[in-house]
Order: sequence, then structure tokens, then C-alpha cells
Amino acid sequence: MNKVALVTGSSRGIGKAIVEDFAKKGYNVVINYIKGYKEAEKLKKELEKEYAIKALCIKADISNDNEVKDMIKIIINEFGKIDVLVNNAGIAIDKEFEDRTIDDWKQTLNVNLIGPFIVSKCVGNEMQKNKSGKIINISSTNGINSFFPTSVDYDASKAGLINLTHNLAIQFAPYINVNCVAPGWVNTDMNKDLPKELVEEEINRIYKKRFAEPSEIAKVVTFLASDDADFINDEIIKVDGGY
Repeated sequence: MNKVALVTGSSRGIGKAIVEDFAKKGYNVVINYIKGYKEAEKLKKELEKEYAIKALCIKADISNDNEVKDMIKIIINEFGKIDVLVNNAGIAIDKEFEDRTIDDWKQTLNVNLIGPFIVSKCVGNEMQKNKSGKIINISSTNGINSFFPTSVDYDASKAGLINLTHNLAIQFAPYINVNCVAPGWVNTDMNKDLPKELVEEEINRIYKKRFAEPSEIAKVVTFLASDDADFINDEIIKVDGGY
């Protein structure tokens, strides 16, 4: 029986690359989205045709408890289990520090931190029934060692997600492994409109002298989900090319 992976925010960007790599490795996948219906459905068709796996597209706001519970019910009804959860969904609202509002903070924390808590709690309960599971949180080096006042709420949310990783690892021990991947700069839509000067400055700070590709983040995630990583738990893995 194929393993089942749920990846939140996976109709594009890093999440899409993660879903693709899971499908390539024979997982049935759940593509969660909130706005990208067309992208999610297109991805579903491509993956099912290419890899002969089953894919589900589910629209759900991960910061809404009821929508998350409904999503989990759909997945369990379809597949009977969830083997892997990747908390990937995230937003960044870039503004000057002086223009940052409380509503910006609330929106960012709802998606980037409260959402992963809600989904992890619901999925973790299902995993505990089977005494097996992997949870992988997608944080950022912004939560560790690269800080930008224009992203103050994003940075705080990603630091909080690292802390959540530690607490979930304790809560769900010994049957569920909980780890965290912290990417640096990645070539995604979120970063495509960055000022040229900032891109050049940041590339000069990266030892590899380039941004990562989404597929390079995905490969680390699918490794952590694999049996080869069964004794890796409560770890924060930076994937930043050296910074």
C-alpha cells in the first residue's frame, strides 16, 4: 500500500516541488491550497499520469480549525491514513517596518504558526492511532540567523515554527518524528520581484553564490520522511547553501 503525504500550500512553489518528489517516490499525495484551484488540479492530473499514484486536491484554510478537520476526514475516508505531514503553507507581507500593522502580524501568524499547530494536532492524533508518522515543518533561516525588519512578523513566525517543532517532538514521542527544514533564499514566486540590488547582495553572502531551486528543498523533505531518517528527530536542518 502506498504511503500518503499531505503537503499544505502545495499548488505552487516549494510545496509543489515537495508534492512532485513524493509522487516520484510512489506516495499518494494530498495537494492542499486556498486560492490556486487551477494550479492544484493541473498538478493532480500531471502527477497521476506520470507516476501512477493517487492525488487529492483539497481547498482548506489551515488557520481554520473546522476546515482542517474536514480536510483530514476527507483524507482518512479516501486513504485510511496519513503517513507524512509537511507544514509548508506560508505567507510573507513585505512592508517597511513603520508601515507594519497589527493585522499584518495576525494574518502572518495565523498562516505561518497557528495553522501548522492546528494541522499537526489533527494529523498527529491520526498518526498516533497507527503508532507511526513523520511531521516536517518548513521554517526559514529568517527564524535563525537572517533577519529583515521589513519581514519582522514573518521572521517571528518562522522562529515560532522552530519552537513548535521542538514541542511537537516531545508531545508525539516516541512514534512520530518531528523535524524542521529551514531554507534560505529559494527561486520562488515569493522572491521573484525582489530588488536587483538585494538579490546581488544576498547572493554574495551565500557560499554557493546562488539561490536554491525548490527541488533542492524538496529532496531534503522527502529524505526526512523516508525510512532512512527514522532516527532523525527534533532537528532543525538549514538548507541555505552556506550563508
